[in-house]
Amino acid sequence: MGLGSPDDSAVYRLNDEQAIISTTDFFPPVVDDPYAFGAIAAANALSDVYAMGGTPTLAINLVAFPDGLDLTILSEILRGGAEKVREAGAVIAGGHTVTDKEPKYGLSVTGIVHPDRIITKGGIQHGDVLVLTKRLGTGVITTALKRGQAEASHIEKAIAYMSRLNKDAAQLAIYYGAHAMTDITGYSLLGHAHEMAHLSQVDLVLDYGALLWIDGAHHYAQQDIFPGGMWRNHDYFGQWVHFDAAINQHSRYLMFDPQTSGGLLIAVSPAIAEEFVTALIAGGDEAAIIGSAIAGHGNITIKP
Repeated sequence: MGLGSPDDSAVYRLNDEQAIISTTDFFPPVVDDPYAFGAIAAANALSDVYAMGGTPTLAINLVAFPDGLDLTILSEILRGGAEKVREAGAVIAGGHTVTDKEPKYGLSVTGIVHPDRIITKGGIQHGDVLVLTKRLGTGVITTALKRGQAEASHIEKAIAYMSRLNKDAAQLAIYYGAHAMTDITGYSLLGHAHEMAHLSQVDLVLDYGALLWIDGAHHYAQQDIFPGGMWRNHDYFGQWVHFDAAINQHSRYLMFDPQTSGGLLIAVSPAIAEEFVTALIAGGDEAAIIGSAIAGHGNITIKP
């Protein structure tokens, strides 16, 4: 799997029993605390392996750091990343650093998966139920932080969600026979949902009332505190989205909010959906059924 069928990671078959997953992701700080930033960036990069149904094995640090900035900041970033990789059961096996005007951090991650058990974006079946495993709203909350308008409690909760690995959720998705899966990141819930719908040749019907939001997300949206990525997502992916007239404009924009280290969007059979969500919640994920798939060609309808 590569550019011919775009997905969360590249996959290279070694033999009938093993395939290598390869992915990378890095970005500038989204929070002020260096340790938390490192943990969030690592969790975000690892998610692409989980989204393919794989297991991370090793990671390479990718670092950009300014001359003259206190090196204890870099040490804390790397410590946060290393501890999150260790939590995933993988190892940091090296890295590369360049000088830059702004700090940036992330990982190149290698994982493994059985070639017959890869979970792709494009496997949704008609009638499938869609499950989301994390709350939404990290984009507006971290933007409020950058503008000095965020409440500490909202930032604390956003950090907890962004730092949480998708490891357990992915393992349960495999156990329950998920048909398709992706992680929700910069393209927003609607952008990544469209990718899945388009590749699966289905339409999606999403229930706005079923979505779970991090405390503060609606508050900042009502103040028009949105990251620039929201507008790019809205302008591009909006052509495939139809909102019920009852959904107000701020709520519509929130669904295009770019996420950092978001949850997994998983398509499963309706016969096991409730049991699957119960298992996710028991494992610590704030999961919810948010919609379903019908025949179509990549369009998304949002009902109140």
